[in-house]
Amino acid sequence: MSKLPAAAPLDFVGSSAAVCDAVLTLRGDALHAELGRIAAALLSSPYGLFLPCSGCAQPPAMALEGGLAQGVRADGACIGRYEVSGRPYRLEDWRQLEGLAALTGTLLQMHGLAQRTTHAYAQVEAQLAHQSQILDQIHESVLTMDRMGYITSWNKGAEQLFGYTALEAVGRNILFLYADEAAQEADAFAQEGGRMMEVRRRKKSGEVFWASLSLSPLRDLEDRPVGLIAYLTDITERKLAEERLHHLAYYQELTGLPNRRLFARLVDQALTVAQRNETSACVLYVDLNRFKLINGTLGLQVGDELLRQAAQRFRAALRDEDVVAHMGGDEFAVGLFDMRQHFEATTVARKLQMALDAPFQIGGHDLRVGASIGIAVYPQDGQDAETLLRMADIAMGRAKENAQHPDHGVAFYRLDMNHGMQQRMRIESGLRHALGHGELALHYQPKFEIASGRLVGAEALVRWKHPVRGMIPPSEFIPLAETTGLIVQVGGWVLEQACAQAAIWQRAGLPSFRLAVNVSAREFTPSLPERVADTLRRHDLQPHWLELEITESTLMHDIEQVIDIMDCINALGVALSLDDFGTGYSSLSYLKRFPIDTLKIDRSFTTGIPADSSDCAIATTIISMGRRLGHRVIAEGVETVAQMEFLRQAGCDEAQGYLYGKPLPAEEFEQGLRADWVLPA
Repeated sequence: MSKLPAAAPLDFVGSSAAVCDAVLTLRGDALHAELGRIAAALLSSPYGLFLPCSGCAQPPAMALEGGLAQGVRADGACIGRYEVSGRPYRLEDWRQLEGLAALTGTLLQMHGLAQRTTHAYAQVEAQLAHQSQILDQIHESVLTMDRMGYITSWNKGAEQLFGYTALEAVGRNILFLYADEAAQEADAFAQEGGRMMEVRRRKKSGEVFWASLSLSPLRDLEDRPVGLIAYLTDITERKLAEERLHHLAYYQELTGLPNRRLFARLVDQALTVAQRNETSACVLYVDLNRFKLINGTLGLQVGDELLRQAAQRFRAALRDEDVVAHMGGDEFAVGLFDMRQHFEATTVARKLQMALDAPFQIGGHDLRVGASIGIAVYPQDGQDAETLLRMADIAMGRAKENAQHPDHGVAFYRLDMNHGMQQRMRIESGLRHALGHGELALHYQPKFEIASGRLVGAEALVRWKHPVRGMIPPSEFIPLAETTGLIVQVGGWVLEQACAQAAIWQRAGLPSFRLAVNVSAREFTPSLPERVADTLRRHDLQPHWLELEITESTLMHDIEQVIDIMDCINALGVALSLDDFGTGYSSLSYLKRFPIDTLKIDRSFTTGIPADSSDCAIATTIISMGRRLGHRVIAEGVETVAQMEFLRQAGCDEAQGYLYGKPLPAEEFEQGLRADWVLPA
């Protein structure tokens, strides 16, 4: 034992701090020498040593000639000992050396554990870095997510594929990469993975691409699912190739329309729905007139462009749900579904023919073509697309042969349908002529207040004076006008003429009353209030003279917009009446929201009064409901005294019908006004 250089004495606290610092900063012989020096300083001894050992079983303390010795232990094993000498020692010295040995053992044990843990962490970090390098060398995009879909790792392949760095992506929810708002496979995050699908994703640049996505479960050390591993590969080129092949297989390259194969598939699918819903459907076969002459004279390039433009016009003339296809050459086909009656197909046929009326400007040529159209009806003429196409083709040939005007030739496959179609088309053509040639007229049917018997209003009803057929009833041409869209023109004419006549009576000083004009659902658009206001201004007519009658069906489309339109009309001072009340399905729940003045009981309920108990109950309910909501109630179709008496006792406000006033021309109606027309008690 050598003598150490003199050192400043240390108390136990100072010695403890010195041992901590030595264990943290020194290793090997330097550590052992420093520990010996600390022991000598603590006990003010000239000599001090720390002697390491490897788990020897020496006693913790032992006598030493001229000194003290104390073992240092950790986990029951001796790892070294302190020795001090050079002066006489007391029991207190022994206890201080014992405390120093205990502190040293604890510190050496903890430092060893920390070193082993650090080494283990270093190994794990090295392994993770190694795995990360492997993942980054993989060209495939690999990322991991927790069970909520938040990204927890992002490899170089993902950076290259999406354009986001790991710093930009990690921590964000996977949904920010979706190309569509609807997360179609988001439910996979609640599952165990193991799925493969084709999805659309969005890059940082905004570009949308197709990817093959495979999901595998991510598990913790206890094999519990903690998230998902996603593998993505860009398959955009393959998808585009598939789409090109699909387009070549199912679409005409020239026009971009479905070909015969796809048309047959789409029609067959629609016919399955039509069968389930018990609705009708039609197939139209369209042949362009004079196309072969143009194609042969001016060349294929002009003919091809003509077909392309004709296809565009046909598509624009149809609804989105209708199917139009190019059969090849100059022949097209159209599928119409969810139809109420097969005669609606004639309206579509005329729209297709009218779409060709304007000349085609191609290559400096002013070209005109028409179309002959054949119609086959499901289920009468066939149960599948191919049969219906064949029957419609036959009907098209008949239309081309029999039509006086080939460009307007339309024929049904079944001859009995042709008769009705021809009559319908004659009425449509005649109605268009009537609108511009003074064949329409207004008649006015009075409305009486039941309690007082005085006239309080009238309804303007359109009549058609045909030059050959005479007076055509509204039941024959109004439904046709609704189907063809002519009702908008007819309604505009009625509003104009009714306001003009009311202005004449207003200037004549006759007592004012409400003149009701029917407004169809097609007319009930946001432009209606301005059109009404303009008509009132032009005729200088006070708004309280005008009342608009609308049907329940008008109210069942876009409720909020309908209410806005009604509010605008009310703001003009024009009254609103709900016509044919009770024949609809959904208006009761909305009735309290509509700003209407009058409910009109439909004639179908008035007819059975008072003999039919059901009609009586319905009429009584409507009257009671209207009065509670603050609306006036009028019954139309009143033809007998018994009906009038029942309505009077039920509390109905007004009546309209043949009993006391049929629709009259303006001159005759004015005579009644001037004679102080009242309803006899």
